[in-house]
Amino acid sequence: MNDREMSCNSGGQFMDRGRMNQNGVVQPLLTDLYQITMAYAYWKSGKTDDQAVFDLFFRNNPFHGEFTIFAGLEECLKFLDSFHYSQSDIEYLRQTLPEGIENEFFEYLGNLTAHDVTLYAIDEGTVAFPRVPIIKLEGPLIIVQLLETTLLTLVNYASLMATNAARYRMVAGKHVKLLEFGLRRAQGPDGGLSASKYSYTGGFDGTSNVLAGKLFNIPVKGTHAHAYITSFSSVGELKTRLLKHKQTGIMEDLLEHAIRHRQMLSHVLDVSTEESSEGELAAMVSYAIAFPDGFMALVDTYDVKRSGLLNFSAVALALNDLGYHALGIRIDSGDLAYLSCLAREAFEKVAERFKVPWFNKLTIVASNDINEDTILSLNEQGHKIDCFGIGTHLVTCQRQPALGCVYKLVEINGQARIKLSQDVEKVTMPGNKNAYRLYSADGHALIDLLQKDSEHPPAVGQKVLCRHPFQESKRAYVIPSHVESLYKVYWKAGKICQHLPTLEQVREKVQISLKTLRNDHKRTLNPTPYKVAVSDNLYNFIHDLWLQNAPIGELS
Repeated sequence: MNDREMSCNSGGQFMDRGRMNQNGVVQPLLTDLYQITMAYAYWKSGKTDDQAVFDLFFRNNPFHGEFTIFAGLEECLKFLDSFHYSQSDIEYLRQTLPEGIENEFFEYLGNLTAHDVTLYAIDEGTVAFPRVPIIKLEGPLIIVQLLETTLLTLVNYASLMATNAARYRMVAGKHVKLLEFGLRRAQGPDGGLSASKYSYTGGFDGTSNVLAGKLFNIPVKGTHAHAYITSFSSVGELKTRLLKHKQTGIMEDLLEHAIRHRQMLSHVLDVSTEESSEGELAAMVSYAIAFPDGFMALVDTYDVKRSGLLNFSAVALALNDLGYHALGIRIDSGDLAYLSCLAREAFEKVAERFKVPWFNKLTIVASNDINEDTILSLNEQGHKIDCFGIGTHLVTCQRQPALGCVYKLVEINGQARIKLSQDVEKVTMPGNKNAYRLYSADGHALIDLLQKDSEHPPAVGQKVLCRHPFQESKRAYVIPSHVESLYKVYWKAGKICQHLPTLEQVREKVQISLKTLRNDHKRTLNPTPYKVAVSDNLYNFIHDLWLQNAPIGELS
């Protein structure tokens, strides 16, 4: 069976649906029970023909930042494309839902699809901001209600993960490689796969996750564990010491070359061979024989300075004798700034002493529970690290484990709906709306503007009154040099309506979109809030509807 024919049952993980693999767990029953009980109550109330509009948005940017990367749209579209309750789903619901539910409701569920739903969204990979819906759905009330939980789970973590990765990319800089090493610490297999996919979307360069590499065509990278080094205790354990010369094809003793170089290196690096581990040397020789063109070794198993760098350099020079170039080292513990500088200095000495200029360019990879603050600190210390392997803090988003997207009804049968709250942040913006991004003459995004869908779009060069949705005195005129309509129709009449970008294209979109923001919006410490406004028309509409729906108190 080839990849195009791959499929799975409802308990499996991934199914191929033409473009990319779809997670088989994503199905109509991946929802909260109350969605289905509400569906029955709607059905019982005769609301099968009611038409509704729902907004999917978030209230606050994550990680104390001022932007969010929207991700997960393609998975949402694949869910709409496959939405259908199977016979086994219906049978399970018959057994699970309360007694007394009519058979006709189950027949109704069995015939439901997303054909009559229309989905509007901003492009995947675009920067997004609080209160601006990233997805807007129109369609029959029951079906769009049933979509809520699944769409939220597809967007929440994907957007959080892509945003986290984008922040790491910004603090690391564009010249440092970033690798995702988080599978073993992720929240289960699905969390691990999603982390690999969306960290790549956000700007990482590869993953250690082999399945993610296969499913999403992400570059797969890795070295070896400390276990490989500690599995050897002496050179006597080497079953093979011979390696074919890359040019001549003659078999030569790699260990013999390494021991000879180690003796000379001890003077260059000012390290005694008696202090270094013979088992570590044996392990590195063994690994180099297995991967002569891809030799990258872990050097902190015993002592980076007294053993790891000496043994690595000896094996790397031995490989050089046979026509191969080592790739570099990984440091997984200790003072990463100091040790990376020590390693770079050692490589420069070796390059000069042995006339091997490529040694200057050996890659130094650092891992060890790295987070955003760690990288900022290492930057201040002048580290010499070329690549970070990041796991736990990246995939678990430890600084903020959830984005908090919500899904709110804003219109039914052409009538706007508003949810009120004593917490103003939780008051919804009612009605069917359009969103626009207004740009300044220098190309930076100035403000996102929400309007009623009946209003004319803002025009380039024309003054637009932009108002804070809830604070009357906060308002400003904006004269945009460019206006971007944020929404596109992505799903209508049972079909995807836009060409869906590849993962690589979404990854590029993230960086392009981030460049439209001023640096003060993106800085790590105290970033400037990006403004989200409503038109004067929408502002008045919100507050009129608010007064109509807010109960009037009585004092006595």
